[in-house]
Amino acid sequence: MRPDLARRIGLVVALTVLAVPFVVPTVWMIASSFKPLAEIFQSPPTLFTDSPTLDAYVEAFSFQPFARQYVNSVYIAVVVTIVTLVVSSMAGYAFARVRFPGSNALFLVVLVGLLVPSEVTIVPLFQMFKQVGLVNTHWPLILVTALAAPCVLATFIMRQFFLALPGELEEAARLDGLGRPAIWARIALPLAKPALSAVTILTFLASWNLYLEPTVYLTSPELFTLPQALTRYTDAYGGEMWNTQLAAATMTVVPVLIVFVIAQRQFVEGLAHSGLKG
Repeated sequence: MRPDLARRIGLVVALTVLAVPFVVPTVWMIASSFKPLAEIFQSPPTLFTDSPTLDAYVEAFSFQPFARQYVNSVYIAVVVTIVTLVVSSMAGYAFARVRFPGSNALFLVVLVGLLVPSEVTIVPLFQMFKQVGLVNTHWPLILVTALAAPCVLATFIMRQFFLALPGELEEAARLDGLGRPAIWARIALPLAKPALSAVTILTFLASWNLYLEPTVYLTSPELFTLPQALTRYTDAYGGEMWNTQLAAATMTVVPVLIVFVIAQRQFVEGLAHSGLKG
């Protein structure tokens, strides 16, 4: 056997073994969502059931307004992603291409936002939103997420990508009479599709998985997002409705997995061009 072939086989085997802790729980979650409640913790355990049922999926929607909560998570994540893409691409382009006194120092100040835990700012932010009457609305989830740590990380990714673009492209655009906004919109953004894809996935996941902020700001079940809704599947005695929770979790996770599988190539390429690989 050639050394390169043996090395490749060994790499595939190693990656397969490393993938098991991540793949098996997901497969078990999906398979158990079709099991009757009594079979989930039976001994010895089984991965698949001989009598699959959709009762848990039906109960997930009948127990609480799960469809409304699903829509809440989707539209909040989409709005946050769009706002973050616009703000981070503009800020990243400005930090990379516009030279002004103190630009590097200001960029370091922006990066400090990554070091501040959300738990530190949640109380003053709650008081601020309470004073303006935005508690128990979706506005805090949109504003805090779109302008906080995910946006800082997105700005960093966009800045690193724009720094790698050849300066000749901008000089040629200036000779054609384009200003900064036109260069950003017509030259920089079309070339930044890999970085924009990476920012899209990271920001969407950050908003989709948000739990602390919805728990603090929201009190009405019809306004809940999915992470908050998943904790409410309990019976009259406070026991966990495991099959219903697994069914709801499956419906929550699968769309994100599909999006990532479709966009993973551009995601990896965007991180590589922004200097975050390795």
